[in-house]
Amino acid sequence: MGASPPHAPRGAVTLSLCFLIALLEGFDIQAIGVAAPLLIPALGLTPGQAGVVFGAGMVGLVCGALAGGWMADRMGRKPLLMTSVGVFGLFTMATVVAGGPVSLGLYRLLAGTGLGAAMPTLVAIALEIAPPDRRTRTTTLMFSGMPAGGALAALFAAGFLARFGWHSIFVAGGVLPLLLLPIMAWLMPDSRTAAAGGAQRPAGGQALFGGGRLLVTLLAWFTFGMTLLVLYLLLNWLPSLVAAKGLGGKGGAGAAFAFNVGSVIGCGVIGLLVDRFGPRLPIIAAYPALALSLFGLAGANSLLPVLVLAGLAGFFLLGAQYSLYGIIPLYYPARARGLATGASIAAGRLGSIGGPLVAGHLLGQGWGPAGVAMAMVPVVLSAGVAAAVMTVRGRYAGD
Repeated sequence: MGASPPHAPRGAVTLSLCFLIALLEGFDIQAIGVAAPLLIPALGLTPGQAGVVFGAGMVGLVCGALAGGWMADRMGRKPLLMTSVGVFGLFTMATVVAGGPVSLGLYRLLAGTGLGAAMPTLVAIALEIAPPDRRTRTTTLMFSGMPAGGALAALFAAGFLARFGWHSIFVAGGVLPLLLLPIMAWLMPDSRTAAAGGAQRPAGGQALFGGGRLLVTLLAWFTFGMTLLVLYLLLNWLPSLVAAKGLGGKGGAGAAFAFNVGSVIGCGVIGLLVDRFGPRLPIIAAYPALALSLFGLAGANSLLPVLVLAGLAGFFLLGAQYSLYGIIPLYYPARARGLATGASIAAGRLGSIGGPLVAGHLLGQGWGPAGVAMAMVPVVLSAGVAAAVMTVRGRYAGD
């Protein structure tokens, strides 16, 4: 499984391409949110229709993660990843010709399917090209492209949407993945390791729940679901919550940018700690630290503390989340790791659907920005308990 020194340059090229794919995924996921203030009135969407459209993208992510995880164990990584990139690029581009909620929702559903299918494939590639002592670092480095892409989408929106319209961000988000395809075809080596030996591949239920893995699987799904609930609540509502503290739109944008920057740094630092000391201490410590960051964010009312605490929230939240991407597959047989990863990501995506809805409900009940942040503290702590038990009880299945 580990990459040998003669293949290090090839591994570096593959990792760079995967980082770019993750960056473009982060850009696309964030694009609909930053374009919404212009897109919704332009297409005459009601709030209910807009909610359905945003939800369609998340449903696509769930379906794509399940399908991509299953296919990642049955076909070459390269053709599956190229197909996924082509699908989310094509249907992101198609967003610009949407004429109403039905077509827009369909395009977001299909784009989300491509995005979701790419994620377990990226994890599988990272595990294949990384030496055993650098697996988590490799995974977190690759997935740090997603918050970097989210930050890039925010910068793009600030610089170009007012001038070129909401279509521009979807043109960029669709063209760039399609331009990446010929580069992938030329530079990325294929891997059919997981597709070989199909007769020895365990059945899905046995792979996920057999061999004493029932508890680990359920804990992984719960941890992913609760973590992504908090993540997508912050991605969708952090700017609005900060602005509601009286810090204005610029304060909200600054907090979102700080969150993404902190996420990129956290991916590298926590991934390094997991590889050096094992998953238990870094993962177990990350969740209480995240809870403290949210507690502090709830009470902060001036810009500098808000920026620092938003950055720390991103550091611990994404650092823990993406480290788990590199850890959880190792609890399963090698030929079922794509399925296990896809199932965990899909469970997390169900949480991501709930996050924005929870925030909207709490705000509608008069909780205010501080109340919403405080409400996430027990959610984070429950995810931390599940992650702690999982890392203590889980046993690596071997290669």
